[in-house]
Amino acid sequence: MHPLHAHDAITGVILAGGRARRMDGMDKGLVAVAGRPLIEWVLAALRPQVDNILISANRNLARYSDYGYPVIRDPLPDYPGPLAGILGALRAAPTGWILTLPCDDPTPPRDLLARLRAALNEQGGVIACAHDGERPQPLHALLPTALAPDLADYLADGERRLWTWLTRYRLAHAFYNASTWPDLNLNTPEQRRHAELKLLTSKDLDSPSPPL
Repeated sequence: MHPLHAHDAITGVILAGGRARRMDGMDKGLVAVAGRPLIEWVLAALRPQVDNILISANRNLARYSDYGYPVIRDPLPDYPGPLAGILGALRAAPTGWILTLPCDDPTPPRDLLARLRAALNEQGGVIACAHDGERPQPLHALLPTALAPDLADYLADGERRLWTWLTRYRLAHAFYNASTWPDLNLNTPEQRRHAELKLLTSKDLDSPSPPL
């Protein structure tokens, strides 16, 4: 497992492969919020930070492919959770590291990669994840692709808990102030409405959309 250097290329991974049960089964990445599908909000924040992008999805693959990035499916059936999408990305990434983001966070920090990279090196971590000042945000994470075989074994044993797997390794945290963390994850229709109201009054609404 090689260390992370300043010049190392990073692949950004948008995790959009869940069932979204609390959103009535809608494909969350394609849900429109403030006039733009969630996937476009995430792409706009992610593209300036990384060298490559993968989209992890299990439905509407053609729609996601229209954004011009490779789309990968879970290597395991029946929507086993975000770790399956992460495993697919660890295997498919053309770089030694991936930066993961959930598709339901329309305004991830624009300095996320820089903060995670610094935390990883300063704290001597194997994996780094964001911390919103109150709790860890394990889907906002920086991981080496060399962990793919171990994750595959973990899932083959029937394990599915993301946090349990992450904490098998030395974990570094990039700490944010709770008052400034975006806090716009969308898991329910009510949270979607809250996010829409917040985004409509935010300067982020003027961020350029990625090319279709």
